[in-house]
Amino acid sequence: MDRNTLLAFFLIAIILIFTPKFMEMVAPVSPPPTELNEDIVETEPPQPGVNTAALNDSPQKIPKLEALSLPLVKEQLITLENNLYEAVVSSRGGGSFVSFSFKNYFDHDSQRVNLINGLNKENLAIRLKNLDGENVNLSDNWSYGGLRFIFIDRDETLVFSTEISPGKTITKTLTFHPDSYIIDVVVNTEEASNQIFSGAYTLGWYGGLPTTEKNTKDDLVYFKSYVFQGGELEDIKIKKGDTESITFNGATDWVAIRTKYFIASLIPENSNQVASASIGGSYNDREIYDMVLSFPAASTSYSSLYLGPLEYDRIKNVGRDLDRVMNFGIWPVIHISKIVLWTLKKLHEVIPNYGYILIVFAFVVKLLVYPLTKKSYQSTAAMQRLQPEITALKEKYKNNAKKLNEATMKLYKEKGVNPLGGCLPILLQMPLLFALFIVFRTTIELRAEPFIFWIKDLSAPDAVFTLPFSIPIYGAHVAILPILMVVSMFIQQRMMGGGAAQQPQQKTMQYFMTGFFFLMFNTFPSGLNLYYTLFNVLTIAQQKLIPPAETITT
Repeated sequence: MDRNTLLAFFLIAIILIFTPKFMEMVAPVSPPPTELNEDIVETEPPQPGVNTAALNDSPQKIPKLEALSLPLVKEQLITLENNLYEAVVSSRGGGSFVSFSFKNYFDHDSQRVNLINGLNKENLAIRLKNLDGENVNLSDNWSYGGLRFIFIDRDETLVFSTEISPGKTITKTLTFHPDSYIIDVVVNTEEASNQIFSGAYTLGWYGGLPTTEKNTKDDLVYFKSYVFQGGELEDIKIKKGDTESITFNGATDWVAIRTKYFIASLIPENSNQVASASIGGSYNDREIYDMVLSFPAASTSYSSLYLGPLEYDRIKNVGRDLDRVMNFGIWPVIHISKIVLWTLKKLHEVIPNYGYILIVFAFVVKLLVYPLTKKSYQSTAAMQRLQPEITALKEKYKNNAKKLNEATMKLYKEKGVNPLGGCLPILLQMPLLFALFIVFRTTIELRAEPFIFWIKDLSAPDAVFTLPFSIPIYGAHVAILPILMVVSMFIQQRMMGGGAAQQPQQKTMQYFMTGFFFLMFNTFPSGLNLYYTLFNVLTIAQQKLIPPAETITT
């Protein structure tokens, strides 16, 4: 294995090592609903007449004083179902979700994924203050007079109302659509606007979203809250033990909370109607995030809630650049990632098993990069052919580095050899390799997708058993595909490096790289390891098929 090949593998390792850190930089985190930081950071001066800071108290700060509580109304539960999910909505909070479970997504116990738990039952919550600046408890006094079970085969509307003072009514209307994860939310406070402190109220989602994956640690890497204003995306990722809240004044396109595979997002119909937006979170036992929109009370607000999976096409169709929350990397990787995802989905229309799709995809990619790969082989062979002459030059000019460099460059020029020719073709493939890593690791299309035999989930390691202890980098499970991957990589390296003719330092580096990749790839998704293994096998076959005479150019 020559110097250029070693450099190439070193660069690949660097990229793969720092990819998890990169994912953390572009991803999300938070715990049980704790109070948001009272120190509000404002990006712009508050709008005149709207005291937004007074509206951002967390659930713990809202005093449950009888004097501020309205008469209790018996809770009513409404079950709604379409082809995508089954939801239970409570009259408490004027239509808050008690459960929201998907028909097409399941957890590791084969139960439907449910995005509502004991921490986030205060969702779609309206908060306001009376004229004395005291918080009004709106949790238990909403009325509902419609059906208790609804199958959504057309647009269905639930209307909740509460009277905060005689003749002063607030209504919240939820509209559900067939074959859609979007719920329209309309809040009308116009009748009661003169009874509301500072003339504004908030619509918020508190308590975040639950973890849904068996590997909770990996799921939490992607936890985050976002706000999108004027084409700029801001986010919060909370560190353990911290609590943070940020308020952004002015027009807001949307706020969102996401996990690895799911998202909740509030999207106002008119971004200019929003007085301010707040995102925040806390991290005690785990990360929990909140999102809040503030609206003027004198007018009716129209918003949409997207509560569902991070399916790229659905998120893209929502509009307003909501797809910015998805992790596709940085330019130009982001465009390659989208092409890779599109290709996989198109192949899935013909081939139902994503494992076989990855096999086909590996063949396609190998054909596409064949010219670069062949160029790399040719350059490597040419450099190996020149090694005796380079060694002679080193001996001749061992005491004159300048003369050695000049003579070496002259030799390269005479023989038509580019010393970087073996490395550059591999480097040109780095954006594709990086894109594949992102897509295989984070897209919901591969989530819980089985292949064959022991490979039950292409988005998770193909673990066959668990050790009673954890090994640094390697983890606590034993997977098969990483072993096959590093064996194929070792054979490939031996072939490229001349086998037994390798220098001792080359062999040492080869063993080190193989061992390091084995440790690191053990935690990677089985789909990614399957692809790399197939790619290596195809590379070995390609090296065997290219005659030595064809690869050596002088």
